[in-house]
Amino acid sequence: MRPTETPTPSTLDPGEVDKFSRLAAEWWNPAGKMGVLHKFNPVRLTHIREEACARFGRDRNALDALAGLSVLDIGCGGGLLCEPLARMGATVTGIDPARTNVETARLHAKLSGLSIDYRCTTAEERAAAGAQFDIVLAMEVVEHVADVSLFVKACSTLVKPGGLLVMATINRTLKSYALAIVGAEYVLRWLPRGTHEWDKFVTPEDLSAAMTENGLAVTDRKGVRYDLLRDRWVETSDLSVNYMLTAGRD
Repeated sequence: MRPTETPTPSTLDPGEVDKFSRLAAEWWNPAGKMGVLHKFNPVRLTHIREEACARFGRDRNALDALAGLSVLDIGCGGGLLCEPLARMGATVTGIDPARTNVETARLHAKLSGLSIDYRCTTAEERAAAGAQFDIVLAMEVVEHVADVSLFVKACSTLVKPGGLLVMATINRTLKSYALAIVGAEYVLRWLPRGTHEWDKFVTPEDLSAAMTENGLAVTDRKGVRYDLLRDRWVETSDLSVNYMLTAGRD
């Protein structure tokens, strides 16, 4: 680096990157440590498709509903969201700071016959490079970053005029501590212990304010809960634990 260059500010938490690097081999095992994400994927994908089709005037029932749209998945992990989005016709870029995750995602996409641009980088670096996308996703990522404000700023910068930012995370409530940490990590063992830290959870009010401060307008708020009887995750109006926010840029 030349003396006159200024390093790009980063929201990386090295401990979080190391944590998920060690889990890289588990990404595509629905019965493994990432099994809860496999069950979570349908409700996330349905929400993204619905919001994108409404925003861009697409047929929600079309197999290629996202054709011609560019999508960035921040914190893509092993590619669990990227691959089905690519199958919907989107031009998908997946980024993750953990190289082992990116290598896992690239290999699986190759075996699946899908063309996805996977990169070992950060949202801040892509924003600094001037990249922009129709749809930017940060699903279950913001609770793992070191600086929420800086991260949301980078995510917002990456959204094209007329585009969407969709973020999913966990609210900071007593209920979320009981369900997302004690229940999910210690009782049900859906996630490895230590996956989440309660004081890093972000309230919908704080996340909405950060989006608004960066020129976006929040257009939709949805909660997500686990339906024990149907053994699946479903949308709800209750934002007290898991929730998704969608915001658009004019």
